[in-house]
Amino acid sequence: MRRFAVLLAVLLSVAGGCATDAYPPLRILVPSNAGGGYDVTARIAAELLDSEGIVDHPEVFNVAGGGGAVGLTRMVQESGNSDLLMLMGLGVVAASITGNSPARVTRVVPIARLITEPEVVLVRAASPYRTLDELVADWRLRGAGLRIGGGSIPGGTDNLMLLQLARAAGIPATDVGYVPHEGGGQLLPALLDGSIDAAVSGPREVLEQVRSGQLRVLATSGTQRLSSVDAPTLREAGYDVAFTNWRGVVAPPGIPQATRQRFVALFTNLHSSPGWQQQLAENGWQDAFLTGTEFGDFLTDQDAAVRRELQELGLA
Repeated sequence: MRRFAVLLAVLLSVAGGCATDAYPPLRILVPSNAGGGYDVTARIAAELLDSEGIVDHPEVFNVAGGGGAVGLTRMVQESGNSDLLMLMGLGVVAASITGNSPARVTRVVPIARLITEPEVVLVRAASPYRTLDELVADWRLRGAGLRIGGGSIPGGTDNLMLLQLARAAGIPATDVGYVPHEGGGQLLPALLDGSIDAAVSGPREVLEQVRSGQLRVLATSGTQRLSSVDAPTLREAGYDVAFTNWRGVVAPPGIPQATRQRFVALFTNLHSSPGWQQQLAENGWQDAFLTGTEFGDFLTDQDAAVRRELQELGLA
């Protein structure tokens, strides 16, 4: 009887191992350089997928270029690839439009929207600008000579937020001296060494430097203040702007329905894990979990809405 129990345990162990090994290793493409918001979110998600026992050792890799359009093109070309996902957001939608890319977000398979977060307007600690009003006053004097950087291409997330702020402040779009960077990893050094006067970024990308006193946040773009930074919202500062970015996960076209359901289940489990809930609180992310058809409808709406706005601004 004991020998039978041991044999049964071995057989169950082998069967369990085979079931796990039947899935190929999971790879997550980040359509930007290391250090940016997509990269940070993807690596936190991958680490938790592993530590929470959901996926063994998922790989994160970067395919930068075109504000995310290069990564999106790669995803569309990987049709049927059942071991590949991409972390994306509003910036990739905008990049596919401004770059007139044939690879649109409506061509990939929606898996899950994960978070939304506001933007922050910030300067280095040695900057003469102590408030957003002081920055805007100098902006009106200097026009495009005031260099404000962002971690996205022209027409991307950071540029869109800055253009909305300019409109609310009565500053013409032609006076927006936007300096694009390929992700937060390039933006931070430019702000710290004085190559630019101010920056627009996601809060998670600059939180360490803000807490250490290297950078100062002048305002945030959400409807409510962030607990992680001591700064007013744009509306509290007198500028009628509320702007949030979002991030989610998509898969290549042509994958089997069973694979899509498996991916949705993976991120549903991630979303409900204590580790993910802790990351939401620590990073100032708002929970925006949405899967399947509802996320697909959201992507379609985003593609149309961003296209209209970029056309109005003369960027598409």
